[in-house]
Amino acid sequence: MSALSAHVLEEIRELPAKYPQPRSAVMPALDLAQEELGHLTRDAMSEVAVALQLDPGYVEGVATFYSLFQLEPIGKHRFYVCTNLSCMLRGANEIVDHVKQAIGVTQPEQISADGLFSYEEVECLGACEFAPMMRLDHRYHYDLTPSRIDELIAERRGREKDVLPASGEVARSAGGEVPPPKKTRTPRKKKADG
Repeated sequence: MSALSAHVLEEIRELPAKYPQPRSAVMPALDLAQEELGHLTRDAMSEVAVALQLDPGYVEGVATFYSLFQLEPIGKHRFYVCTNLSCMLRGANEIVDHVKQAIGVTQPEQISADGLFSYEEVECLGACEFAPMMRLDHRYHYDLTPSRIDELIAERRGREKDVLPASGEVARSAGGEVPPPKKTRTPRKKKADG
């Protein structure tokens, strides 16, 4: 049985045509696999290697080198809290402590008891003027406070119960959210015969 869906494998097979070197497709391919599974398994990395016609050791080497790839399960909602200098000076360490307490973990490797949350301290997210800030569910949150962290956790726990539809993109809202740079994946159009 395949670790990755047929749709994702097809997307991965199409990636090399977009790059001058087939190896350049490895990171986007691993990103697709991780997006589908939540983390990269050995089977998923092997399937990426086969789909791209690359050595499995090379694919695993890329996955283990870059910290953006997760090799172990993580929470469905992962807090990426910036602890670089600007954020640290404006209270990032207190934000990290509050996140850990609020989700009930003590280490980045841990997942909350409900399986919904985990956290990671990261270097600069590129918005020092909005410190302290973080990324959560592909959205950037800035000018963080403990009460804002509590709101974000409650929103996600509520969504899990209600299964709300995904919210649309917004510019900057009063709630301190900034959408991430648009990441578009559009299926390739098939050429018509004739």
